[in-house]
Amino acid sequence: MTANLPEALGRASEAWFRQPILAALAAEGHNTEWYYTNPTTAGDLRLMMGGVQPDTGRNVNGLRNAVSLLLETRGAGLGHLHLARRVHSQVVAMATVLRQAARHADDLQALQAAADAEVQAAACKGRAVVLAQGTPMRREMLMLDPETGADKPIDVAWESALQLRVQTERARPCGYWLAAGQTAAGDKLRALGVTVQRLADAGPLQTEAWVETARGEVDRPDVRGIVSDGYRTILRLTVDLRAESADAPAGSWYVPLDQPLANLVIAALEPDSQNSFVANRVIDRLDAARRVTARPG
Repeated sequence: MTANLPEALGRASEAWFRQPILAALAAEGHNTEWYYTNPTTAGDLRLMMGGVQPDTGRNVNGLRNAVSLLLETRGAGLGHLHLARRVHSQVVAMATVLRQAARHADDLQALQAAADAEVQAAACKGRAVVLAQGTPMRREMLMLDPETGADKPIDVAWESALQLRVQTERARPCGYWLAAGQTAAGDKLRALGVTVQRLADAGPLQTEAWVETARGEVDRPDVRGIVSDGYRTILRLTVDLRAESADAPAGSWYVPLDQPLANLVIAALEPDSQNSFVANRVIDRLDAARRVTARPG
């Protein structure tokens, strides 16, 4: 799960896909469990479900109002050991996804249309989550006894991605303004399918500016701790909001939130998220973007 995901998508994913996949795998003799991994920090014994940040295909496609699944086959580091079992489990799961998608084809189209309308109608009202994490809890996991090889239930610290802890949320704006020079940001948004409007004429906007109160530079983290792919550092900002009128020059950009991909826009343009365009230096200045709190005239 990721923040701002329409609830109906999660319910459909569970009923139309995950439960049928579990049943099909069980019928073929395969065991299943929620995906989880462990942090890379020595001494950290937590088990972490999949990440809740909008930085995976699964979560990004959810914010595109689609049912999106991640299927992992147990066996990392095993080479070709038990390869037939591992491939067969994927075939069973994929075939079930295809059957269920065909069975619910009309339902899926209706679901996406309803989610699109819900997200589009939410502009200028309510709240939007900017930062969220999984919820820590205890859970019993079935492990193997290292001496006997027998099944052994163990109580573990578990970080659940099914329940989110909201760290930062804000009033949902009507849209975002981008300075004329932020063409890279506009291009990336359009590549995702987002509507980005170029302002033909100058005009006033009611806005909120982000005011930086703290800044750091960190390696990009994920549920394991630090991503180990050599990716460059990101900016970690702490910001406050300051309401102010602004004169938007001709040639600058407006990104409305009364569109189906609004939640994806929020993930990209609120600067204090680790996945934002500011954090990842796509937008090169904090003052090159603003929250727009009233629809342009």
